[in-house]
Amino acid sequence: MKALTYIEHGKFALQEKAKPQLVSARDALVRVTLGSICTSDLHIKHGSVPRAVPGITVGHEMVGVVEAVGADVKTVKPGDRVTVNVETFCGECFFCKKGFVNNCTDPHGGWALGCRIDGGQAEFVRVPYADQGLNKITDSVTDEQALFVGDILATGFWATRISEITEEDTVLIIGAGPTGICTLLCVMLKQPKRIIICEKDAARAEFVRKHYPDVLLCEPEECEAFVKEHSDHGGADVVLEVAGGRDTFQLAWKCARPNAIVTVVALYDEAQSLPLPDMYGKNLIFKTGGVDGCDCAEILHLIEEGKIDTTPLITHRFKLADIEEAYRIFENRLDGVIKIAITE
Repeated sequence: MKALTYIEHGKFALQEKAKPQLVSARDALVRVTLGSICTSDLHIKHGSVPRAVPGITVGHEMVGVVEAVGADVKTVKPGDRVTVNVETFCGECFFCKKGFVNNCTDPHGGWALGCRIDGGQAEFVRVPYADQGLNKITDSVTDEQALFVGDILATGFWATRISEITEEDTVLIIGAGPTGICTLLCVMLKQPKRIIICEKDAARAEFVRKHYPDVLLCEPEECEAFVKEHSDHGGADVVLEVAGGRDTFQLAWKCARPNAIVTVVALYDEAQSLPLPDMYGKNLIFKTGGVDGCDCAEILHLIEEGKIDTTPLITHRFKLADIEEAYRIFENRLDGVIKIAITE
């Protein structure tokens, strides 16, 4: 089968590989019908994910059809259409039982697919712990509607959930990339008083204006003053940092009011500093880390009800055979790209 492979720092290549096989009784084999490229894939290519293993098939955003299951798999069967969770988790360890599935203590727990084990930018993918990592897609939901459930939409939903947003809040989201838009969609479900997005890219800002006209927009240079002007208590009640830029973490805490919640969703290419003397007295609450992607069934239900729609994010479509060109466009942000769907 064809599979996009992590060759070495700076290099991915489409290669022929053997079709994966079931290894454990809790595995499922999924035929990938639709996939996507994530910024996290670029982090692997650029060397920002040291645990990524050269030689693995990359990719962790996908939906597909179950082809085979191990003897202990109970929740899905061959022929089911499914979303695939970015995280591998056993469902049984201390952290899984607490809902902290990103910290599953299994050797392959957390972000494994497309990082430490073969992922889904391929024709087939083996999914460990299939009862945890796969969610059935109903007939009324299309593959494109469900494509981002297991990763960036789960990230936005998790970030919103832990941010404790109320209807009285002014919420600042830093970054209107794909994960930022998914976060916005989930924040909108909470119906806060105001939502502000900080985005420097003109095309992404225009995307927000077109699709979400009630959202306030600003650029990084004016963000701190803009947020103070458009909030009730000298800053945002909740800040969600989704951009992961060189200066966006500093911008996040500076734009927060005293005693605000700052939720850091971003994955950074370089270390960030926590200048405690500068922020002394703001009494901020920081919530950080990778997504706990255990809300996929609820997210699928919201999609089915028409309350979440991520299909506008899909701006480009490519066949798997042309995925290297898709990467060139995505990595260089060409042609107004937001997200790319990779078809069979």
